[in-house]
Amino acid sequence: MRTDIQQLVAEDVERMRALLDTFGVVFGEPETYSANQPDDTYIRGLLASDTFIALAAVRDGDVIGGLAAYELRKFEQARSEIYIYDLAVVAEHRRQGIATALIGRLRDIAVARGAHAVFVQADTGVEDKPVIALYSSLGRREEVLHFDIDLETDM
Repeated sequence: MRTDIQQLVAEDVERMRALLDTFGVVFGEPETYSANQPDDTYIRGLLASDTFIALAAVRDGDVIGGLAAYELRKFEQARSEIYIYDLAVVAEHRRQGIATALIGRLRDIAVARGAHAVFVQADTGVEDKPVIALYSSLGRREEVLHFDIDLETDM
């Protein structure tokens, strides 16, 4: 079966909503991704932005995976890097090269934009071993710590 990798544009509001629903299913967080989706105007603006990239893996009209990324313009040099924020493939479609195809398409976009690098974070937990194996096969691994700054506590 053929899987098309599509870069979403401003007119793809419904496909973006399907991608959000797919993220919710794959990550087991439907409330986060589906319950409070932004309105159509917000989604159109996001998809039209030159700093947001959404890719959908589509098979037989259904979104079976996708990727959301942000282009980050650097301040220390005149260049940018692309950060993969979310990447997901529905369980029954894994191990078919879809995630690799999504990342390959993002790499093509990065090259076309003149980006310096594409980077991604992965949790080191047992449940992410397949993800870590995928990313390790595509690039070099760096050990880092990630911190979320609490916005609700006084400093």
